[in-house]
Amino acid sequence: MEIVRSRTGLLSGLLAAVVLGGSAPAVAQTTMMGSTLRYGSGYLDVPSASVLPHLALLGTFSGFWVNTDQSFLVNETGQTTGFGPGVDDFYSDGSVTLGLYDRVEVGASFQSFNDAELGGNMVGAFGRVALLRPEAQGIGLAVGARYVQAPEYDGSTREFQPGRLGIPDDRFHKGLPDGGDPNDEVSTELSLYGVASAFVRGMDISWLPQHDWTFSAGWGTGMFRDGEEIPFYSFADSEGFFGGGSVNFALSESSVLRLMGEWNGWDLNWGAQFDFGGFRIGGHWLGANYQSDLGTYRSDKWGVLGSVALCLQGEGSFLCKPGMLPRAASDTVRLPAPPPDTVMVEREVAPPLPTGTPTDICLATGENAQVLVTAQGDTLVGVGRVSIGTLRPGIVFAGSYAEGLEWFESDEAVTFEQATYQKAGGEVRLDCANIMQVGEHMGVPLFAETSAVRPFQTLYVPVRPGVWQAYQTGLQQTRG
Repeated sequence: MEIVRSRTGLLSGLLAAVVLGGSAPAVAQTTMMGSTLRYGSGYLDVPSASVLPHLALLGTFSGFWVNTDQSFLVNETGQTTGFGPGVDDFYSDGSVTLGLYDRVEVGASFQSFNDAELGGNMVGAFGRVALLRPEAQGIGLAVGARYVQAPEYDGSTREFQPGRLGIPDDRFHKGLPDGGDPNDEVSTELSLYGVASAFVRGMDISWLPQHDWTFSAGWGTGMFRDGEEIPFYSFADSEGFFGGGSVNFALSESSVLRLMGEWNGWDLNWGAQFDFGGFRIGGHWLGANYQSDLGTYRSDKWGVLGSVALCLQGEGSFLCKPGMLPRAASDTVRLPAPPPDTVMVEREVAPPLPTGTPTDICLATGENAQVLVTAQGDTLVGVGRVSIGTLRPGIVFAGSYAEGLEWFESDEAVTFEQATYQKAGGEVRLDCANIMQVGEHMGVPLFAETSAVRPFQTLYVPVRPGVWQAYQTGLQQTRG
Protein backbone atom coordinates (compact mmCIF):
# COMPACT_ATOMS: atom_id res chain seq x y z
CA MET A 1 0.00 0.00 0.00
CA GLU A 2 1.42 3.37 -0.97
CA ILE A 3 1.39 6.28 1.45
CA VAL A 4 -1.54 8.64 1.06
CA ARG A 5 -0.31 12.22 1.32
CA SER A 6 -2.85 14.21 3.32
CA ARG A 7 -2.48 17.93 3.19
CA THR A 8 -3.54 19.60 6.45
CA GLY A 9 -5.24 22.79 5.29
CA LEU A 10 -6.59 25.16 7.96
CA LEU A 11 -9.25 27.81 7.70
CA SER A 12 -7.36 31.10 7.35
CA GLY A 13 -10.05 32.85 9.37
CA LEU A 14 -8.83 31.17 12.58
CA LEU A 15 -5.58 33.13 12.65
CA ALA A 16 -7.10 36.24 11.10
CA ALA A 17 -9.62 36.55 13.93
CA VAL A 18 -6.84 36.39 16.51
CA VAL A 19 -4.70 38.93 14.66
CA LEU A 20 -7.54 41.42 14.21
CA GLY A 21 -8.42 41.12 17.89
CA GLY A 22 -4.93 42.25 18.89
CA SER A 23 -4.98 45.82 17.61
CA ALA A 24 -5.14 47.37 21.08
CA PRO A 25 -1.98 48.60 22.84
CA ALA A 26 0.02 46.58 25.38
CA VAL A 27 -0.61 46.29 29.10
CA ALA A 28 1.14 44.94 32.16
CA GLN A 29 1.34 41.21 31.47
CA THR A 30 4.41 39.81 29.78
CA THR A 31 5.24 36.41 28.28
CA MET A 32 8.48 34.58 29.09
CA MET A 33 8.48 31.79 26.46
CA GLY A 34 7.87 31.62 22.73
CA SER A 35 5.14 29.81 20.78
CA THR A 36 5.33 26.11 19.98
CA LEU A 37 4.19 24.90 16.57
CA ARG A 38 0.88 23.53 17.84
CA TYR A 39 0.80 23.11 21.64
CA GLY A 40 0.81 26.57 23.28
CA SER A 41 3.93 28.14 24.80
CA GLY A 42 7.33 26.47 24.96
CA TYR A 43 10.04 25.73 22.40
CA LEU A 44 9.05 24.18 19.03
CA ASP A 45 7.53 20.81 19.93
CA VAL A 46 8.86 20.51 23.50
CA PRO A 47 7.10 22.11 26.51
CA SER A 48 8.70 24.09 29.33
CA ALA A 49 7.67 24.50 32.97
CA SER A 50 6.48 28.05 32.25
CA VAL A 51 2.81 28.86 31.54
CA LEU A 52 1.07 31.86 30.06
CA PRO A 53 0.08 34.66 32.50
CA HIS A 54 -3.51 34.92 33.69
CA LEU A 55 -6.01 35.60 30.86
CA ALA A 56 -3.29 35.69 28.21
CA LEU A 57 -4.57 34.32 24.88
CA LEU A 58 -2.11 32.89 22.35
CA GLY A 59 -3.08 32.18 18.74
CA THR A 60 -0.57 30.40 16.49
CA PHE A 61 -0.36 29.29 12.87
CA SER A 62 2.61 27.21 11.72
CA GLY A 63 3.59 25.10 8.76
CA PHE A 64 6.46 23.17 7.21
CA TRP A 65 7.46 21.94 3.77
CA VAL A 66 8.24 18.32 2.93
CA ASN A 67 10.17 17.64 -0.27
CA THR A 68 11.64 14.16 -0.64
CA ASP A 69 12.64 11.99 -3.59
CA GLN A 70 11.13 8.82 -2.12
CA SER A 71 8.90 7.53 0.66
CA PHE A 72 8.41 4.22 2.44
CA LEU A 73 5.81 1.75 1.14
CA VAL A 74 3.91 -0.33 3.73
CA ASN A 75 1.82 -3.47 3.11
CA GLU A 76 -1.41 -4.49 4.84
CA THR A 77 0.48 -6.12 7.72
CA GLY A 78 2.33 -2.90 8.49
CA GLN A 79 5.69 -4.04 7.12
CA THR A 80 7.79 -1.84 4.83
CA THR A 81 8.18 -3.27 1.33
CA GLY A 82 10.47 -0.68 -0.26
CA PHE A 83 10.26 2.88 -1.49
CA GLY A 84 7.68 4.71 -3.58
CA PRO A 85 7.21 8.22 -4.96
CA GLY A 86 8.49 11.15 -2.94
CA VAL A 87 6.52 13.78 -1.07
CA ASP A 88 6.23 17.45 -2.04
CA ASP A 89 3.70 19.26 0.13
CA PHE A 90 3.11 21.91 2.77
CA TYR A 91 1.44 20.96 6.05
CA SER A 92 -0.03 23.47 8.48
CA ASP A 93 -1.34 23.60 12.04
CA GLY A 94 -3.20 26.07 14.22
CA SER A 95 -3.75 26.40 17.95
CA VAL A 96 -5.39 28.66 20.53
CA THR A 97 -4.12 28.73 24.13
CA LEU A 98 -5.34 30.47 27.32
CA GLY A 99 -3.44 31.12 30.56
CA LEU A 100 -5.30 30.94 33.88
CA TYR A 101 -4.24 32.24 37.31
CA ASP A 102 -0.54 32.24 36.35
CA ARG A 103 -0.58 28.48 37.04
CA VAL A 104 -2.51 26.76 34.24
CA GLU A 105 -2.35 26.78 30.44
CA VAL A 106 -5.06 25.11 28.32
CA GLY A 107 -5.71 25.09 24.61
CA ALA A 108 -6.89 23.38 21.43
CA SER A 109 -4.97 22.37 18.30
CA PHE A 110 -6.30 22.13 14.74
CA GLN A 111 -4.06 19.81 12.74
CA SER A 112 -6.08 18.54 9.81
CA PHE A 113 -9.37 19.15 8.02
CA ASN A 114 -9.72 16.49 5.32
CA ASP A 115 -12.21 14.34 3.49
CA ALA A 116 -12.91 10.89 4.95
CA GLU A 117 -10.75 9.09 2.37
CA LEU A 118 -7.79 11.29 3.39
CA GLY A 119 -8.06 10.70 7.14
CA GLY A 120 -10.84 13.04 8.19
CA ASN A 121 -10.32 15.71 10.83
CA MET A 122 -7.57 15.82 13.43
CA VAL A 123 -8.10 18.18 16.35
CA GLY A 124 -6.73 18.05 19.86
CA ALA A 125 -6.60 19.55 23.32
CA PHE A 126 -3.69 20.20 25.67
CA GLY A 127 -2.97 21.61 29.09
CA ARG A 128 -0.19 22.19 31.61
CA VAL A 129 -0.08 22.99 35.34
CA ALA A 130 2.91 24.79 36.86
CA LEU A 131 3.70 23.11 40.20
CA LEU A 132 6.70 25.32 41.00
CA ARG A 133 7.34 28.81 39.66
CA PRO A 134 10.46 30.78 40.63
CA GLU A 135 9.88 34.43 41.63
CA ALA A 136 12.91 35.52 39.61
CA GLN A 137 15.44 33.05 38.21
CA GLY A 138 15.49 29.44 39.36
CA ILE A 139 13.86 26.05 38.78
CA GLY A 140 10.28 25.46 37.64
CA LEU A 141 8.31 22.20 37.56
CA ALA A 142 5.15 21.37 35.57
CA VAL A 143 3.02 18.44 34.46
CA GLY A 144 0.86 18.34 31.37
CA ALA A 145 -1.08 16.34 28.81
CA ARG A 146 -1.70 16.43 25.07
CA TYR A 147 -4.57 14.67 23.30
CA VAL A 148 -4.79 14.45 19.51
CA GLN A 149 -7.67 12.79 17.67
CA ALA A 150 -6.55 9.83 15.56
CA PRO A 151 -7.23 9.97 11.79
CA GLU A 152 -10.12 7.88 10.50
CA TYR A 153 -10.06 6.59 6.94
CA ASP A 154 -13.41 5.87 5.30
CA GLY A 155 -14.05 2.12 5.03
CA SER A 156 -10.94 1.02 6.92
CA THR A 157 -11.21 -1.45 9.81
CA ARG A 158 -7.79 -0.59 11.22
CA GLU A 159 -7.18 1.59 14.26
CA PHE A 160 -4.89 4.48 13.36
CA GLN A 161 -2.85 6.78 15.60
CA PRO A 162 -1.55 10.35 15.18
CA GLY A 163 2.13 10.87 14.37
CA ARG A 164 4.43 13.47 15.90
CA LEU A 165 4.22 15.78 12.85
CA GLY A 166 0.46 16.27 13.21
CA ILE A 167 -0.53 14.86 9.80
CA PRO A 168 -2.84 11.92 8.95
CA ASP A 169 -0.96 8.81 7.83
CA ASP A 170 -2.72 5.52 7.00
CA ARG A 171 0.53 3.62 7.65
CA PHE A 172 0.52 4.57 11.36
CA HIS A 173 -1.38 1.65 12.91
CA LYS A 174 -2.15 1.07 16.57
CA GLY A 175 -1.11 -2.60 16.51
CA LEU A 176 2.40 -3.74 15.69
CA PRO A 177 3.25 -5.52 12.42
CA ASP A 178 3.05 -9.34 12.39
CA GLY A 179 5.62 -10.88 14.69
CA GLY A 180 5.52 -8.09 17.24
CA ASP A 181 4.38 -8.25 20.81
CA PRO A 182 0.55 -7.88 20.76
CA ASN A 183 0.66 -6.33 24.24
CA ASP A 184 3.02 -3.58 23.10
CA GLU A 185 0.76 -1.43 20.92
CA VAL A 186 1.43 2.05 19.64
CA SER A 187 -0.67 4.54 21.60
CA THR A 188 -0.05 8.21 20.76
CA GLU A 189 -3.48 9.83 21.10
CA LEU A 190 -2.82 10.76 24.75
CA SER A 191 0.61 12.00 25.83
CA LEU A 192 1.32 12.67 29.53
CA TYR A 193 4.54 14.36 30.62
CA GLY A 194 6.47 16.05 33.40
CA VAL A 195 9.05 18.76 32.76
CA ALA A 196 11.59 20.77 34.77
CA SER A 197 13.03 24.08 33.56
CA ALA A 198 15.89 26.30 34.69
CA PHE A 199 15.48 30.05 34.13
CA VAL A 200 18.81 31.88 34.28
CA ARG A 201 19.64 35.57 33.81
CA GLY A 202 22.50 36.19 31.39
CA MET A 203 25.70 37.92 32.39
CA ASP A 204 26.11 41.67 31.93
CA ILE A 205 28.39 41.90 28.88
CA SER A 206 28.91 45.30 27.26
CA TRP A 207 28.79 44.02 23.67
CA LEU A 208 25.71 41.79 24.21
CA PRO A 209 22.08 42.90 24.71
CA GLN A 210 20.38 41.96 27.96
CA HIS A 211 19.65 38.24 27.70
CA ASP A 212 18.25 35.23 29.56
CA TRP A 213 18.68 31.46 29.22
CA THR A 214 16.16 28.65 29.64
CA PHE A 215 16.91 24.92 29.85
CA SER A 216 14.25 22.20 30.05
CA ALA A 217 14.23 18.43 30.40
CA GLY A 218 11.37 15.99 30.84
CA TRP A 219 9.83 12.59 30.25
CA GLY A 220 6.54 11.68 28.65
CA THR A 221 4.36 8.94 27.21
CA GLY A 222 2.46 8.80 23.91
CA MET A 223 4.14 10.84 21.17
CA PHE A 224 7.23 11.32 23.33
CA ARG A 225 7.79 7.54 23.59
CA ASP A 226 5.67 5.32 21.31
CA GLY A 227 6.28 4.51 17.67
CA GLU A 228 9.86 3.23 17.36
CA GLU A 229 8.39 -0.17 16.39
CA ILE A 230 7.12 1.29 13.10
CA PRO A 231 10.06 1.05 10.67
CA PHE A 232 9.50 4.26 8.73
CA TYR A 233 8.65 6.40 11.78
CA SER A 234 12.16 6.65 13.14
CA PHE A 235 15.25 4.62 13.85
CA ALA A 236 15.51 6.34 17.28
CA ASP A 237 14.44 4.76 20.55
CA SER A 238 13.35 7.80 22.51
CA GLU A 239 12.36 6.06 25.77
CA GLY A 240 10.18 9.14 26.37
CA PHE A 241 12.95 11.63 27.26
CA PHE A 242 13.02 15.12 25.73
CA GLY A 243 14.81 18.42 26.30
CA GLY A 244 15.20 21.95 24.99
CA GLY A 245 16.94 25.26 25.53
CA SER A 246 16.77 28.86 24.38
CA VAL A 247 18.54 32.19 24.69
CA ASN A 248 16.36 35.32 24.67
CA PHE A 249 17.82 38.68 23.67
CA ALA A 250 16.02 41.92 24.64
CA LEU A 251 16.36 44.12 21.54
CA SER A 252 14.17 46.88 23.01
CA GLU A 253 11.65 47.41 25.81
CA SER A 254 8.99 45.58 23.79
CA SER A 255 10.88 43.22 21.46
CA VAL A 256 12.77 39.97 22.09
CA LEU A 257 14.69 37.62 19.79
CA ARG A 258 14.54 33.95 20.85
CA LEU A 259 16.96 31.32 19.53
CA MET A 260 16.06 27.76 20.51
CA GLY A 261 16.93 24.12 20.03
CA GLU A 262 15.32 20.89 21.23
CA TRP A 263 15.22 17.10 21.15
CA ASN A 264 11.63 15.83 21.19
CA GLY A 265 12.54 12.17 21.58
CA TRP A 266 12.92 11.66 17.83
CA ASP A 267 14.02 14.82 16.07
CA LEU A 268 16.63 17.53 16.60
CA ASN A 269 14.87 20.82 15.88
CA TRP A 270 16.21 24.38 15.67
CA GLY A 271 14.26 27.63 15.48
CA ALA A 272 14.22 31.40 15.92
CA GLN A 273 11.34 33.72 16.84
CA PHE A 274 11.14 37.49 16.85
CA ASP A 275 8.54 38.86 19.25
CA PHE A 276 7.73 42.53 18.73
CA GLY A 277 5.11 43.69 21.21
CA GLY A 278 3.13 40.44 21.14
CA PHE A 279 3.35 39.73 17.40
CA ARG A 280 5.65 36.78 16.71
CA ILE A 281 7.21 35.56 13.49
CA GLY A 282 9.56 32.62 13.32
CA GLY A 283 11.37 30.08 11.22
CA HIS A 284 12.33 26.51 12.10
CA TRP A 285 14.43 23.59 10.87
CA LEU A 286 12.84 20.27 11.84
CA GLY A 287 14.61 16.91 11.79
CA ALA A 288 18.09 18.38 11.49
CA ASN A 289 19.54 15.02 12.59
CA TYR A 290 18.39 13.25 9.40
CA GLN A 291 21.04 13.19 6.69
CA SER A 292 18.93 11.43 4.02
CA ASP A 293 15.47 12.29 2.68
CA LEU A 294 13.75 9.00 3.56
CA GLY A 295 10.14 10.12 3.47
CA THR A 296 8.11 12.54 5.56
CA TYR A 297 9.33 11.56 9.02
CA ARG A 298 13.01 10.81 8.39
CA SER A 299 13.98 13.97 6.51
CA ASP A 300 14.80 17.54 7.45
CA LYS A 301 12.08 20.12 6.90
CA TRP A 302 11.89 23.93 6.89
CA GLY A 303 8.92 25.84 8.25
CA VAL A 304 7.44 29.18 9.31
CA LEU A 305 5.34 30.41 12.24
CA GLY A 306 3.08 33.37 12.97
CA SER A 307 1.62 34.00 16.41
CA VAL A 308 -0.16 36.69 18.44
CA ALA A 309 -0.19 36.96 22.24
CA LEU A 310 -3.11 38.91 23.73
CA CYS A 311 -3.70 39.92 27.35
CA LEU A 312 -7.41 40.09 28.18
CA GLN A 313 -7.84 42.73 30.87
CA GLY A 314 -10.48 45.31 31.68
CA GLU A 315 -12.82 46.09 28.84
CA GLY A 316 -10.65 45.24 25.87
CA SER A 317 -7.95 43.01 24.43
CA PHE A 318 -4.34 44.11 24.46
CA LEU A 319 -1.09 42.82 23.04
CA CYS A 320 1.20 41.08 25.56
CA LYS A 321 4.71 42.42 25.49
CA PRO A 322 7.54 39.87 25.75
CA GLY A 323 9.26 39.83 29.13
CA MET A 324 12.69 39.10 30.53
CA LEU A 325 13.60 37.70 33.93
CA PRO A 326 13.45 40.44 36.60
CA ARG A 327 16.76 42.02 37.53
CA ALA A 328 17.35 42.39 41.27
CA ALA A 329 17.85 45.93 42.50
CA SER A 330 20.84 46.64 44.71
CA ASP A 331 20.01 46.45 48.42
CA THR A 332 22.88 48.78 49.32
CA VAL A 333 21.99 52.43 49.95
CA ARG A 334 24.85 54.70 51.01
CA LEU A 335 23.84 57.41 53.42
CA PRO A 336 24.66 60.19 53.24
CA ALA A 337 25.12 60.34 49.49
CA PRO A 338 28.68 61.08 48.38
CA PRO A 339 29.70 64.28 46.52
CA PRO A 340 28.75 65.77 44.10
CA ASP A 341 25.23 65.04 45.38
CA THR A 342 25.95 66.79 48.70
CA VAL A 343 24.20 70.17 49.03
CA MET A 344 26.63 72.82 50.21
CA VAL A 345 25.47 76.45 50.34
CA GLU A 346 27.87 79.09 51.59
CA ARG A 347 26.67 82.66 51.75
CA GLU A 348 27.24 85.40 54.29
CA VAL A 349 24.08 86.75 55.82
CA ALA A 350 24.16 89.60 58.25
CA PRO A 351 22.66 88.75 61.62
CA PRO A 352 20.07 88.22 62.79
CA LEU A 353 19.46 85.11 60.66
CA PRO A 354 15.97 84.46 59.32
CA THR A 355 13.83 82.13 61.41
CA GLY A 356 11.52 79.31 60.44
CA THR A 357 10.09 75.93 61.38
CA PRO A 358 12.49 73.00 60.94
CA THR A 359 11.08 70.55 58.38
CA ASP A 360 12.47 67.31 56.93
CA ILE A 361 12.27 66.68 53.19
CA CYS A 362 12.87 63.19 51.79
CA LEU A 363 15.46 63.10 48.98
CA ALA A 364 15.77 60.59 46.15
CA THR A 365 18.79 59.09 47.96
CA GLY A 366 16.48 57.80 50.70
CA GLU A 367 17.83 60.34 53.21
CA ASN A 368 15.92 63.09 55.00
CA ALA A 369 17.35 66.60 54.68
CA GLN A 370 16.30 69.37 57.07
CA VAL A 371 15.22 72.81 55.86
CA LEU A 372 13.44 75.77 57.47
CA VAL A 373 10.03 76.97 56.37
CA THR A 374 9.11 80.57 57.23
CA ALA A 375 5.67 81.82 58.15
CA GLN A 376 5.38 83.22 54.60
CA GLY A 377 6.01 79.75 53.16
CA ASP A 378 9.57 80.46 52.04
CA THR A 379 12.07 77.57 52.23
CA LEU A 380 15.49 78.32 53.76
CA VAL A 381 18.52 76.09 53.24
CA GLY A 382 22.13 76.01 54.31
CA VAL A 383 23.94 77.35 57.36
CA GLY A 384 23.13 80.88 56.24
CA ARG A 385 19.38 80.10 55.97
CA VAL A 386 19.16 81.41 52.41
CA SER A 387 15.87 81.41 50.50
CA ILE A 388 15.85 78.59 47.97
CA GLY A 389 14.09 80.87 45.51
CA THR A 390 17.14 83.12 45.26
CA LEU A 391 19.47 80.20 44.53
CA ARG A 392 17.69 78.48 41.65
CA PRO A 393 18.83 77.05 39.31
CA GLY A 394 22.23 76.79 40.95
CA ILE A 395 21.15 74.72 43.94
CA VAL A 396 21.50 70.95 43.56
CA PHE A 397 19.90 68.41 45.89
CA ALA A 398 21.20 64.85 46.13
CA GLY A 399 19.59 62.19 43.95
CA SER A 400 17.86 61.80 40.57
CA TYR A 401 14.32 63.12 40.06
CA ALA A 402 11.58 62.58 37.47
CA GLU A 403 10.42 66.18 37.02
CA GLY A 404 11.04 67.34 33.46
CA LEU A 405 11.73 63.85 32.09
CA GLU A 406 9.69 62.95 29.01
CA TRP A 407 8.31 59.64 30.30
CA PHE A 408 7.12 61.28 33.53
CA GLU A 409 5.58 64.37 31.98
CA SER A 410 3.72 62.27 29.36
CA ASP A 411 2.27 59.96 32.07
CA GLU A 412 3.89 56.81 30.70
CA ALA A 413 3.62 53.62 32.74
CA VAL A 414 6.47 52.30 34.89
CA THR A 415 7.46 48.64 34.33
CA PHE A 416 8.93 46.80 37.32
CA GLU A 417 9.30 43.06 37.99
CA GLN A 418 6.92 42.02 35.16
CA ALA A 419 4.17 44.41 36.30
CA THR A 420 3.07 47.79 34.97
CA TYR A 421 2.32 50.70 37.31
CA GLN A 422 0.25 53.80 36.45
CA LYS A 423 0.17 57.22 38.15
CA ALA A 424 -2.22 57.20 41.10
CA GLY A 425 -3.44 60.39 42.75
CA GLY A 426 -1.54 63.63 43.18
CA GLU A 427 1.89 64.46 44.50
CA VAL A 428 2.62 63.59 48.14
CA ARG A 429 5.33 64.12 50.77
CA LEU A 430 6.99 61.14 52.44
CA ASP A 431 9.25 60.40 55.39
CA CYS A 432 12.41 58.59 54.27
CA ALA A 433 12.25 56.48 57.43
CA ASN A 434 9.12 54.77 56.06
CA ILE A 435 10.32 53.85 52.56
CA MET A 436 13.08 51.79 50.95
CA GLN A 437 14.58 51.72 47.46
CA VAL A 438 13.58 48.61 45.47
CA GLY A 439 14.80 49.41 41.95
CA GLU A 440 14.92 52.12 39.32
CA HIS A 441 13.20 53.19 36.09
CA MET A 442 14.98 55.13 33.34
CA GLY A 443 17.63 56.29 35.80
CA VAL A 444 15.16 57.40 38.51
CA PRO A 445 15.02 55.30 41.73
CA LEU A 446 11.83 53.46 42.71
CA PHE A 447 10.75 53.18 46.35
CA ALA A 448 8.20 51.14 48.30
CA GLU A 449 7.01 51.26 51.88
CA THR A 450 9.32 49.38 54.26
CA SER A 451 6.40 47.23 55.42
CA ALA A 452 5.38 46.23 51.87
CA VAL A 453 6.07 42.76 50.46
CA ARG A 454 6.55 41.58 46.89
CA PRO A 455 4.76 41.83 44.56
CA PHE A 456 4.41 45.54 45.44
CA GLN A 457 1.03 47.20 44.86
CA THR A 458 2.38 50.77 45.12
CA LEU A 459 5.68 52.34 44.09
CA TYR A 460 6.85 55.91 44.75
CA VAL A 461 8.85 58.02 42.29
CA PRO A 462 10.77 61.13 43.49
CA VAL A 463 9.49 64.11 41.47
CA ARG A 464 11.67 66.78 43.08
CA PRO A 465 13.22 67.07 46.55
CA GLY A 466 10.53 66.32 49.13
CA VAL A 467 7.80 65.67 46.55
CA TRP A 468 6.78 62.14 45.44
CA GLN A 469 4.34 60.58 42.98
CA ALA A 470 2.60 57.27 43.72
CA TYR A 471 2.26 54.59 41.00
CA GLN A 472 -0.05 51.61 41.42
CA THR A 473 -0.45 48.33 39.55
CA GLY A 474 -3.79 46.99 38.38
CA LEU A 475 -5.05 50.40 37.23
CA GLN A 476 -6.57 50.85 33.78
CA GLN A 477 -4.76 53.65 31.98
CA THR A 478 -6.95 56.44 30.61
CA ARG A 479 -6.04 57.02 27.01
CA GLY A 480 -6.56 60.31 25.26
